[in-house]
Amino acid sequence: MLTKVIKIKPDKPEILEIHCHSVSDEVKEIVAFVKSRQGQLTGTSDERQYEISVTDIFYIESVDNKGFIYTKDKVYETRQKLYELEEILRKKNFLRISKSMLLNLMKVDSIKPSVNGRFTAVLYSGEQVVISRKYVPDLKKALKGDG
Repeated sequence: MLTKVIKIKPDKPEILEIHCHSVSDEVKEIVAFVKSRQGQLTGTSDERQYEISVTDIFYIESVDNKGFIYTKDKVYETRQKLYELEEILRKKNFLRISKSMLLNLMKVDSIKPSVNGRFTAVLYSGEQVVISRKYVPDLKKALKGDG
């Protein structure tokens, strides 16, 4: 089976296509694996409940004991605590970067040093978030693939 990965611009939707002669057990297994890796969280916006794909989340923040899920275009409120979400998302490229924030490392365009040992992550959305110095070692470890 030939494998091909094409990098696209951040404003384009990510699509996984499988071109095959028949839908074999191997193809079914690949599809099931991809779906299981994506996952979803539940969030509320305008008094409506939504299922948010983990791959669409840029970061999650806790403000005044309320949780907020940030995607490219929308903010959702969640009832789950940050520590609960951290546990759920640990193996999905999310990392705690401050006492009140989890960051999706797959949405980071670049990272630059900031003041007092902190770093700033520039996201594909153009937004910038601060990485507290306490969490910088965890970030370096994750980026090296050790985390």
